Amino acid sequence: MATGYYQYQPSATLPVPVPGKQPQQQPFQPRHARNPSGYSQLSASPPERAESISTGGGLYSSASSNYAGSDYDSSTAGATSVDLLDYMNERLSQTYNPVPLDRNMVKQAQMSGELNAKNRELLALQAQARARLAKTRANFADGVRAAKETQKDLEWTQKKVSAMNRRAAERYPEQYRAAKARYPAPVDC
Repeated sequence: MATGYYQYQPSATLPVPVPGKQPQQQPFQPRHARNPSGYSQLSASPPERAESISTGGGLYSSASSNYAGSDYDSSTAGATSVDLLDYMNERLSQTYNPVPLDRNMVKQAQMSGELNAKNRELLALQAQARARLAKTRANFADGVRAAKETQKDLEWTQKKVSAMNRRAAERYPEQYRAAKARYPAPVDC
C-alpha cells in the first residue's frame, strides 16, 4: 500500500461558484402589491436618493454617511444605503394593526370606569346603611327605654289599683261583692 501525501494544487477556478454582489431589493411590500414574477425585482436597482434630501439625521444615517467617503469599500459607494430605522418602522407599520389594541384599551377603560362607579355607589350605600343602622339602634334604645318606663308605670298603677280594691273591699264589702260579680276581673292566659 502506497503511502503518500496529497499535495494541494491551487487552481484558477474555484470549486464552488461564488455569486457576486447582487443589487439591493426594494423595501417590503405586501404580498398582493408585489409583482408576480420574482425576476422583475432583481433586474433593476432601487431608486437612489437625491443629495438634497436628508433623512431625520438619526444615529444610523449619520454613521453610514461617515463611512461612505473614507476607508469604506468604494464598490458600495454607488449603491443606495438603506436606513435601517426607516425600513423597520415601515415593516412594523405594515404588519402591526393598532385597532384591536385600541378597542381593547377602550373596553378596559370603560370597564374600569364602570367598576369605579359601582365601587363609589357601593361605598355610598354602605355609608347610608351605617347611618340607618345607627338610627335604628338609637330608635331601638329609645323603644327599650320607653318599654321599661311603661312597665314601671304599669306596675305602679297595678299596685295602686290593688290597694284601692283592698280598701274598697274593707270599707264597702257588700257593694264590692256585687260589683265584682257584675264585673268579673279578666283572667290572664
